[in-house]
Amino acid sequence: MDPFVFVLVAGAAVLHVTWNVILKTAGDPLRAAAVGMATAAAVVCPAALVIWLATGQPDVPARTLGLSGFGEALYFSFLASAYRRGDLSLVYPLARGSAPLLAVAIGVGVLGERLSLPGFAGVIALLAGILALQRPWQYLRAAGRASGGAAGFALLTGVTIAVYSAVDSVAVKGTTAVTYAGLIWASGTIFLWAYVWLYRRRGGAVMSADDARFSNRRAATGGLITLGAYLLILAAFRVAPLTAVAPLRESAIVLASAWGTFRLREAVNRTDAIRRLGAAGLVLAGALLLAVR
Repeated sequence: MDPFVFVLVAGAAVLHVTWNVILKTAGDPLRAAAVGMATAAAVVCPAALVIWLATGQPDVPARTLGLSGFGEALYFSFLASAYRRGDLSLVYPLARGSAPLLAVAIGVGVLGERLSLPGFAGVIALLAGILALQRPWQYLRAAGRASGGAAGFALLTGVTIAVYSAVDSVAVKGTTAVTYAGLIWASGTIFLWAYVWLYRRRGGAVMSADDARFSNRRAATGGLITLGAYLLILAAFRVAPLTAVAPLRESAIVLASAWGTFRLREAVNRTDAIRRLGAAGLVLAGALLLAVR
């Protein structure tokens, strides 16, 4: 695999962690997601139109646009619902950790992609490291009523990640990353704001108890950050298969955990810190094996 792919995915991982921290701490995750997505659409759609016209108006199947845009809207709505109910340390590993397994299964079983022995070992090592790092089975046992369904919404988020990743990995190869992103962001914004309207019509809270924390400017900045992460992933999909990109993008879990261990001192003791470092080593080994697949 071209080392440039690692640069793209690593950059996307950093931006993605930043966006999730903003979303979780926004006060109203659903409104933050809607404002952020609309802001990103306002920026990328004009650029996408210019590039689309300049490149001879390449065809992008309408069915693909609708499916991927709807998937993006579902992703943000499920993620916002999970963050309203649970902690970042519960939602993020469950959502992001379940996605690569599903994405690899789709890549191999549906798209006909193949894993060599090093690639297969890399995926196993990567997923084993993610599981050892976050130990999602503990979160699942503790989820129950106390989390108000956060685990369920996090797992649904993982499903949508896997589905739209599979669609994007195929569809983006027929056009440019910016053009495709503009079309997806336009349709996704429409779907998401329609959901927000229906949610509030049915009596959903307009704002949470953390109203004072909400900032439209911060939400808009977060939308541009997640757009940047999405463009980097689309660029990676143009030169690498789904089975390589999807697991590697989940390195964001390691970044978030490392930040918590060293910066926030979340490790309860030395044994816990060693476990986290060892699991991060497994993820690194998986990434290296995927590089030579």
